[in-house]
Amino acid sequence: MNITAIQTFLSVVRTRNLNRAAEEMNITQSAVSARLDGLEHALGAQLLIRSRKGATLTKEGFSFLEQAQVIARAWDNARARVSLPHGVTTVFSLACDPGLWTGLGQSWIDDLRNRNPDTAFEVWTAGTSDARSWLQSGMSDAALLPEPITGPDLKSRVFDTYELMQVSTRPRKAVEWHPDYIYVNYGEGFRAQHAETWPSDETASASFSNPDWALSHLLAHGGSAYLPEPLITSHLRDGTLYRVENATAFERHCHLSWRLDRQARFAWLPQAT
Repeated sequence: MNITAIQTFLSVVRTRNLNRAAEEMNITQSAVSARLDGLEHALGAQLLIRSRKGATLTKEGFSFLEQAQVIARAWDNARARVSLPHGVTTVFSLACDPGLWTGLGQSWIDDLRNRNPDTAFEVWTAGTSDARSWLQSGMSDAALLPEPITGPDLKSRVFDTYELMQVSTRPRKAVEWHPDYIYVNYGEGFRAQHAETWPSDETASASFSNPDWALSHLLAHGGSAYLPEPLITSHLRDGTLYRVENATAFERHCHLSWRLDRQARFAWLPQAT
């Protein structure tokens, strides 16, 4: 088994087609087939059902997929760490929930970069499942998420506490339901709080799972939505958005989790922001 065969397998899974995978990797289709044959032989299992219509994962292939992604990512990390630019001695890898990047993760990383010129930084988009896997495997050093990740050799702290506040593109007071309301899904806990506070059977005009996307839609089309305070501070200041009067705000926490064996290398991990 070799890394090239695993990368080829992942390319076929992404494109669902051997021809498109061959184009993506700039090799022939026969080379793709040969690499897949070698990988399946090494594992002793069929990973893909290949046909003229494309390629689909078998049960064994689906089971192997996550490990293949971990192996490929670890290889990319290893290559990056042994080919650091002049003056850089280490790499800090952060897995970050996309909803926590703007206003929180981004400003933190910017500050760390300014104070640690000998460190390179990489940030990967991740939900809880991916972040846990990457931390446990050592591919990531830390993760910034709405909830902490616990486990052997892992530690967490509250990174920040902020408000989800209802804002609007026009000044107005809170009402039971607004036709231009945009729903942002922050997870199960928020859904329960939202339903208790706003027990309406109406469906939102638009729904998003990412607050940055919701903000972009809100600014383009108007309306109102619950958004994180760090994301909208500048818009409240310049009058682009207005806080909805008398609307309940929800307190949120975000957590930084990290590998204990990285704490000595990255002294900022246990420090409160």
